[in-house]
Amino acid sequence: MREPAWRQEGEEPDYRFSLANERTFLAWVRTALALLAGAVVLEQFSSQLGPHVVVVILAVGLGVLSAVLSVIAYVRWRANEIAMRNHRRLPTTVAIPLLSAAVLLIAAIVAVLFVVH
Repeated sequence: MREPAWRQEGEEPDYRFSLANERTFLAWVRTALALLAGAVVLEQFSSQLGPHVVVVILAVGLGVLSAVLSVIAYVRWRANEIAMRNHRRLPTTVAIPLLSAAVLLIAAIVAVLFVVH
């Protein structure tokens, strides 16, 4: 497999930092998989929860959030590796507020559906 050009920049960081960055990436991927599993469960087992259209929209929203989070995880991992190679500060991320707001919104909608039901 061809090594990306950015891996030729700067100097190799301490492997412990690279491994910590990889573990963080894997944690984001696990979160994305949990969101995807939640989407499947919501769609498959919610026959008595609210209007079916709303449930499908929530499930699709969770699926899309899962996909977006997977992409953000890779972009964040790569940006952190580049920053470490060039002795720069680690970049900020939009993932944390995005994930928090999306999960809050979806949880609120599900709670409303439970109350209405």
